[in-house]
Amino acid sequence: MDRTGFYGTGRRKSSIARVLLVPGAGQVVVNGKPLEQMLPRLTLQAQAQAPLAVTGAQGKYNVMVKVLGGGISGQAGAIAHGLARALLQANPEHKSLLRKAGLLTRDPRVKERKKYGLKGARRAPQYTKR
Repeated sequence: MDRTGFYGTGRRKSSIARVLLVPGAGQVVVNGKPLEQMLPRLTLQAQAQAPLAVTGAQGKYNVMVKVLGGGISGQAGAIAHGLARALLQANPEHKSLLRKAGLLTRDPRVKERKKYGLKGARRAPQYTKR
C-alpha cells in the first residue's frame, strides 16, 4: 500500500483490517480481490460498506483493504470499523453520522475461553445424583 490517501485500522473478534481510502471511482479491493469474491454474502458486503452508505461517499473513493485473521463475519466487521475510521480522517464532519450509526465503536465481543472442569466456556458436565 502506498502512502497517499486516508488510513484506518479496524478490529472485530480476531480480525484486523488495514484500510486505505484513495479518491477514485468506488472500487473496493480486499486482499487483492474484489469485495464480492472475499465476502460472498450480500449482508456481509452491505455491512462492510455501511460507512460509505451512511456518509454518502459511495463512488467517491477507491478502498484498498488488507485483512488478517478470523472468519468472514469478523472480517466484514473489521473492514467496516477501519473504513469508518478512514472516512473520519478524510472528513471529520462525518463523526456524528458515523457515531450515531455505531460504526466508530470497536465491538468488544470475543469468544470466551474454555475453563478446566467444564465442557465449554460455561457448560458444565451433566450432573448425576447416583
